[in-house]
Amino acid sequence: MDVPLWLWFVTVGLIVVMLTVDFVGHVRTPHAPSLKEAGIWSAVYVGIAVAFGVLIWFLWDHTHGVSYFSGYLLEKSLSLDNLFVFVLILGSFRVPRAYQQKVLLIGITIALLMRTVFIVLGVAIVENFSWVFWIFGAFLLYTAITQLRQDENEDDEVKENVALRLVRRLFPTTEGYHGDKMVVREKGRLLVTPMLVVMIAIGSADLLFAVDSIPAIFGVTEQLSGPSQVYIIFAANAFSLLGLRQLFFLVDGLLDKLVYLNYGLAAILTFIGIKLIIHAMHTNELSWLNGGEHITVIPEIDPLVSLGVIIVVLAITTVMSLTIGARRAEEAEAAKVPTDDSRPAESPADAADSPYIDPR
Repeated sequence: MDVPLWLWFVTVGLIVVMLTVDFVGHVRTPHAPSLKEAGIWSAVYVGIAVAFGVLIWFLWDHTHGVSYFSGYLLEKSLSLDNLFVFVLILGSFRVPRAYQQKVLLIGITIALLMRTVFIVLGVAIVENFSWVFWIFGAFLLYTAITQLRQDENEDDEVKENVALRLVRRLFPTTEGYHGDKMVVREKGRLLVTPMLVVMIAIGSADLLFAVDSIPAIFGVTEQLSGPSQVYIIFAANAFSLLGLRQLFFLVDGLLDKLVYLNYGLAAILTFIGIKLIIHAMHTNELSWLNGGEHITVIPEIDPLVSLGVIIVVLAITTVMSLTIGARRAEEAEAAKVPTDDSRPAESPADAADSPYIDPR
């Protein structure tokens, strides 16, 4: 189904307005947003995304509405994983709190532009090579396994990727920050500040996450095709990314409480991976598999079921993290701090043999 040109103009125009409000109204004057400010604007962005989905549902049709909400919730849940990395990157580069908004906003804008290219290429590949669903499904199952293998004791350090190493090699970088400037001139030389480097780090890190999320969102929109699929995937990605900056400041410090998030994401990715493989069976054209005929032994999963699974898994993950996870964290913390009563009494003989000398 073709997407009317005016709908593209309205959607892109709304995204540009939202970005303009962010750039002019929020990050133009550097400041660290309060919890109240972050909460209000997070609610505003979620409200806009939900209102947009309701319009798609009722003005277009049920299928596109369900696909949009499934994609939006999926991208929003996967973006929580991004936030963990953003915390590490901003901490590693020691970005002043007042400038973190600008870093996140520009990094997210870069990621949005790059993801758009990924989406267009992805749809073109899917349209011409249906067997790619086998690869997408297998990759999501592998990603789910890596989520389960995340080591909580893993060293929290950010390793520079190729983009960052290239920037450092090509452009001389200043030692410290110069306000929120990205480029400065010192002694006639044009130097890059750490502000630009960390923006590239945020943008490229989010782009790496797209390698997981783009195949996943194809899994919840496979009932669409062509321009309409491009439009729904683009809209879901855009609205989930645009609220990411506010979400960062809202949940910063609370992320550690979502201790079971990786299990929830693993469950969602496993479900979508299986869904993609079933879809690949139904669209099978591989000559060496079932003689190139479609495999319809297992029925395809309804889009509403996908939406329900994502909502239920996220709800269970959050509730378990804030109840069972929080209680276990408190018990573990209490076990680390010995009290005077818990220390075993020292016998006189032990006291005599002890090398400790009372300084009094």
